[in-house]
Amino acid sequence: MYQNLASVLATNGKQYYTGKSQECQKSGLSPYLPSPELIKAVNLAIFLEKRPLLLKGEPGCGKTTLAQTVAYELGLPYETWYIKSTTRARDGLYTYDAVGRLHDAQLARMGEASNSKVENLENYIKLGPLGRAFNNEKRTVVLIDEIDKADIDFPNDLLRELDEQKFAIEEKGEEVKANYPPIVFVTSNDEKDLPDAFLRRCLFYYIQFPYSQLANIVKSHFPESSPELVQAAVKRFTELRQKMEKGKAGKKVSTSELLDWFAVLRQCPQDEVLKHLKGEIPFPEVLLKKWEDHLRYLKYDQA
Repeated sequence: MYQNLASVLATNGKQYYTGKSQECQKSGLSPYLPSPELIKAVNLAIFLEKRPLLLKGEPGCGKTTLAQTVAYELGLPYETWYIKSTTRARDGLYTYDAVGRLHDAQLARMGEASNSKVENLENYIKLGPLGRAFNNEKRTVVLIDEIDKADIDFPNDLLRELDEQKFAIEEKGEEVKANYPPIVFVTSNDEKDLPDAFLRRCLFYYIQFPYSQLANIVKSHFPESSPELVQAAVKRFTELRQKMEKGKAGKKVSTSELLDWFAVLRQCPQDEVLKHLKGEIPFPEVLLKKWEDHLRYLKYDQA
């Protein structure tokens, strides 16, 4: 039913995501293999325009990379907004350098700077990632990364701007309206719950761990690798991951760690690596990031 969603929606003239960006590596991006369900969720967000796509999933599952690959495939500008605990909602729209203006005003009084610079507020106002996306002459992909790191009020502080596609620059008394509604991706690691009012305005997709895609993911990053080595490494990694799930590990191994681990494995003689993979887990420090996990899973694995 959903396989032809892009072609059905394309009757309104928009570009839609296919997930078939074969040239990612030439642009410095890592290959990305989305599921059909994820492609559908992205295209629904593109179609609905004012609805951000909220992505959840454990760290390392590809939430952040998705926005980059969508922008690359569609040939659209890309803006990133990395959220910290001190981030305010207005920071994504614009910042006003009041301290810098005060400093320049003092210099102007001493004749060391021009009054014209101080009087021109444009010199002290800088658009943020969302503000630049509103101001762009082309539809823009915006990533709001790890929104759950911010204060609990942060998501709600963005509601009006996302709904109305405009914001006011208070210092200038001017309003910035979006030339084109941006395609907004929001990621969360579930460090804290997001407000219901914000969730109501989002589309939602949970990125499951891609067991069935692991071999293809490794091959896409390391296309010259031996199929035998890929299969053996993925099998060993999957066994470890499933044991960690049963053991309720706090930090399970992720696809990003699998790729780091495989990059190390392929530097060693293949015969030796294949032999080790049948018994111990070589280079465990690449995969296991807690001492408790080394004790629990390596000991259990060798028993």
